[in-house]
Amino acid sequence: MIDLSFSLSELEYFLLILMRTASFVFVAPFFSTRGVPNRVKIGLSVFVAYLLYQFGPTHVYPQYNTILGYAIVVLKEVTVGLLLGLGAQMCTSIVLFAGRIMDMEIGLSMATIFDPTTNEQSSITGALLQYGTMLILYATGLHRFLLNALMETFILIPINGVQINTEKLLLSLITFLSNYIVIGFRICLPVFASITLMNIVLGLLAKLAPQMNMFSVGIQLKLLAGLSVIMITVRLLPDICNFITTQIQQMMVSIVEGLM
Repeated sequence: MIDLSFSLSELEYFLLILMRTASFVFVAPFFSTRGVPNRVKIGLSVFVAYLLYQFGPTHVYPQYNTILGYAIVVLKEVTVGLLLGLGAQMCTSIVLFAGRIMDMEIGLSMATIFDPTTNEQSSITGALLQYGTMLILYATGLHRFLLNALMETFILIPINGVQINTEKLLLSLITFLSNYIVIGFRICLPVFASITLMNIVLGLLAKLAPQMNMFSVGIQLKLLAGLSVIMITVRLLPDICNFITTQIQQMMVSIVEGLM
């Protein structure tokens, strides 16, 4: 006969695992997109939490006496999941920053589109780069890396073992912002350099042939040159994904160190 009974402490421990897992799934890339139904997110969270409960690290039961104490433990677990998912999500937004710079250079900054995955307005080039990189990252198994990283957090940061270090978290945020700008400019450097050279040539032509309307000519040439460079450099998307993957790994490691 199958015995389905369980103690209340086991249920409470499972719910704590579920809180960290669900908060991570609802914020992390791939899982948090609006195209994924909320029922699927909830089901995935419960399934992953059950696997972590059954096959995860040794159970370390937290100590609390009242409902308020249990609520504080829940808030700690939600904080861990949200910070980890938010750190990974911010790293994937680097391509949107690079796309906005590209569109400013080639004259498409006013042509924005509604991105249904983020429910925000984004530039055309930024959306193109984001969908391309997310497709490559999904094909290379970044979603498995994120779930594996979530599982390892239960080893490094057990339930109710959060020790928030504000200085380390702020330092990781400052480091990320500097890398955010550097990687973004690396991505848009081909377009930025080509448009800068074209501006120099147009400036020289404006001096040599003042009767020509370089403003109207330059708009068309910038758009043609920018789109041509984007089509030529589209093969660099795997390198962009390597930058983003490395940044996600560094960001999640720094966040975990700030919570230990």
